[in-house]
Amino acid sequence: MTEQLQEGLIRISDDVVATIAGLAALETPGVAAMSGGMSEGLAKRLSGKNAQKGVSVEVGQLEAAIDLRIVVLYGSPIQEVGRRLQDNVREAVENMTGLRVVEVNVKVEGVAFKDEAGAEQEEALTVRVK
Repeated sequence: MTEQLQEGLIRISDDVVATIAGLAALETPGVAAMSGGMSEGLAKRLSGKNAQKGVSVEVGQLEAAIDLRIVVLYGSPIQEVGRRLQDNVREAVENMTGLRVVEVNVKVEGVAFKDEAGAEQEEALTVRVK
């Protein structure tokens, strides 16, 4: 997004929108983790972009489209988690950036048991500490 003001330009990078969407997604009840391919996971660990794992965005001048790949916690109603996720991500991105989010697409790529979800979160914390 680029906005022309009298004082100058304001630009919001795609990476910023992806990070906001990823963090909002992880705060959604029922979402165990974000899902990324093997090469995506390695690349983001090396570049420090873990908050963007499983997130793809297309950002225009005034609008954004967001694709999310998630792992749902076993026992959570997938349709409800998906709707809540769409609402949380849309609200976070719109409030923080001023962009209008035209779509939030959710692809559920797996189901995690509570033990697995805890291990994934612990692994993510270990990676950030290094």
